[in-house]
Amino acid sequence: MNLVNNSTNSLLQTAMSSAMTRQKTIANNIANADTPNYKAKKTVFTHELNQAMDRQRMDAHLTDKRHFPFGGNSRADGARVVERKDTQMNNNGNNVDIDMEMADLAKNQIYYNTLIDRLNGRFNSIRTVLGQGR
Repeated sequence: MNLVNNSTNSLLQTAMSSAMTRQKTIANNIANADTPNYKAKKTVFTHELNQAMDRQRMDAHLTDKRHFPFGGNSRADGARVVERKDTQMNNNGNNVDIDMEMADLAKNQIYYNTLIDRLNGRFNSIRTVLGQGR
C-alpha cells in the first residue's frame, strides 16, 4: 500500500490544479474588466463538459477491434477554459461582470483552502502513523 501516491491524493492534486487554473482565469477576467471587446472566460471541470457532451453524443458500436473508438469513449481529467456566455455585453463589447467574478474568486479561494486542509490532514495522519506526530 502506497501512503503518498494513491488515488485520493491524486484526485486532490487534480482538484487543486483545476482550482489554480480557475483562479488564473478569474484573475485574468478581473484584469481585463475594462478592456474593449474582451470576452470573459470561465474554467469548467472536464467532467462537467463530458456530461454536457454526453447529452449530444452518440456512442459508436465497434464491429472490429482494429476500428478507432469515437463517440462517448474518451475521457480526460482536469479543467478547461471556455468563453463565458452567461453574462451581459457592455457598451464596449466586454462581457466581464466584476461582481460575479469577485464572488467566484472568493468561492474558489474557499474551495482551494479546503483542498489544502484535506491534503494536510492526510499527511498529518501519515506522520502520526509513522510516529512522528505528537
